[in-house]
Amino acid sequence: MSIQIFGLPVSRGVAIGRAVLIASGRVDVPHHFVDPARVDEEIARLTEARDTVAVEFDALKRDLPSDVPAELAALLDVHQMLLQDEALIGAAGDWIRERHYNAEWALSAQLEVLARQFDEMEDAYLRERKADLEQVVERLLRVLGRGVGLPAMQPHARDFGGDEPLVLVASDISPADMLTFKRSVFTGFVTDVGGKTSHTAIVARSMDIPAVVGARQASGLIRQDDCIIIDGDAGLVIVDPSPIVLEEYRFRQRQSELERSRLARLRHTPAVTLDGERIELLANIEMPEDAPVALEAGSAGVGLFRSEFLFMGRGIDLPDEEEQYGAYRRAVEGMNGLPVTIRTVDIGADKPLEGMTQSELRHESVLNPALGLRAIRWSLSEPSMFRRQLRALFRAAAHGPVKILIPMLGSAHEIRQTLEQVALVQRQLSESGKPIGKVQLGAMIEVPAAALTLPIFLKHFDFLSIGTNDLIQYTLAIDRADEAVAHLYDPWHPAVLNLVYQTIQQANAAGRGVSVCGEMAGDPAFTELLLAMGLRSFSMHPTQVAAVKQRVLRADTRRLAGAVDIVLASDEPEKAWAEAQVAGGAPALSPARLASVA
Repeated sequence: MSIQIFGLPVSRGVAIGRAVLIASGRVDVPHHFVDPARVDEEIARLTEARDTVAVEFDALKRDLPSDVPAELAALLDVHQMLLQDEALIGAAGDWIRERHYNAEWALSAQLEVLARQFDEMEDAYLRERKADLEQVVERLLRVLGRGVGLPAMQPHARDFGGDEPLVLVASDISPADMLTFKRSVFTGFVTDVGGKTSHTAIVARSMDIPAVVGARQASGLIRQDDCIIIDGDAGLVIVDPSPIVLEEYRFRQRQSELERSRLARLRHTPAVTLDGERIELLANIEMPEDAPVALEAGSAGVGLFRSEFLFMGRGIDLPDEEEQYGAYRRAVEGMNGLPVTIRTVDIGADKPLEGMTQSELRHESVLNPALGLRAIRWSLSEPSMFRRQLRALFRAAAHGPVKILIPMLGSAHEIRQTLEQVALVQRQLSESGKPIGKVQLGAMIEVPAAALTLPIFLKHFDFLSIGTNDLIQYTLAIDRADEAVAHLYDPWHPAVLNLVYQTIQQANAAGRGVSVCGEMAGDPAFTELLLAMGLRSFSMHPTQVAAVKQRVLRADTRRLAGAVDIVLASDEPEKAWAEAQVAGGAPALSPARLASVA
């Protein structure tokens, strides 16, 4: 009997194949007390397991194929960082020393402590790194158990018989395990857990493979060798489809493959609308190693480099100036002279600050970290940490064009404090004689208070970047991480669209640069509307650049602009925009123009 399973669409397209189930890799954990005389021996066993796993990670990274996505190597680095973090191994050693837990029990106990901290994080990307932590602990438990649990996953096509396409179904998949797969084996992924910024989603997008995550009980409902369809556009998994449905999706799959081929031909084509408007399509990246991916996608630079990766999982051991400078410099040099916009650390009240305990830090914001000490609020509360980052950024600007982006500003007071710190850093660097570059300073518009007081921001900043993810969340009072209300998260809400429109219009009128760096920028459904609003700079995941560029090439901004007032005045903007598009007859990319870019 055919069944349908719904999840989150994280990588577009259609995959059809036989299911290969990888059961949950959770290892049974023995619990017992260690004799006090053997505590040191047990800690040594834990340390030896860490060293063994570190060697495994090194071997995996060393043997990476040349064509492997950069995201996989970057995620391995994250796992190595978590493995070496004293908040995991050192704290687990404390459980052994103080409670006499065996090593496996100590690891599991510390995982529970850290998992609660990850669950409280506001930032979706950081929150979903909990899965990475769990997978590192799982590898450690496998080593400690001398093979107890699942063996390492190493599927090859011959293991499953024939050349029929295969799709992978699992509770979750670690990046290290994914590296053991041949890229040609699996044509799609389905996982029970995960979100749009989980590692499985990141890898699926980087490989341009259809994927659905967060499908809850998929691995329990799907049986080995079931015929399944993955609809990466709708977030739908169809198990044992009828012949009619199967044929329909096979047709859609062929159409999708043709579309991908067309998009690939547009990769290095200038993004210019039919009426001659040049559009800037930029990439969002997380690590310096993502720069080649951004270049390969045909982006015109980096519109958002999230610096949080340097601070993630560090506890109070925050990165110093030299470490940050080296990372920012690699990103800048990796873009070969194209501009790089680096956001100062946007981390929440869930991360401890220097000199403060976790309980002290979260005293005011434990109930809702989204409204607590996060982003620029955190930076301004720790000015020495903030100045270290600013110094590293100004020094990196000596190696290429850099823009500094300040997140979550909401008042004139915060703006003044930020500018004072910037001026102080510039004086320090000038006196030290260290080479620095000229930077543009920008503000993220992601708090309604900022969108409603734009003249203050336009007076002090060179450019604005609209963070639509948080702007939507704060405008609609919706916690994106809360499943009970997540369905109310609506980028088409009239209030959201009006704030975005007013921000774009006022920035353009003041001669300031303005871009959108949230999910709306990479969603082709919003491309023409944002163009109609006057937006000329978009920043998105590198794999979304080609699809958005296709929309840009087909757009005539003069014809589109006429529908904006109707849409903004409507109670149902999405419906009004669709009707306006039909009435206006969206122009198609002519064969001559398509041929000219081949």
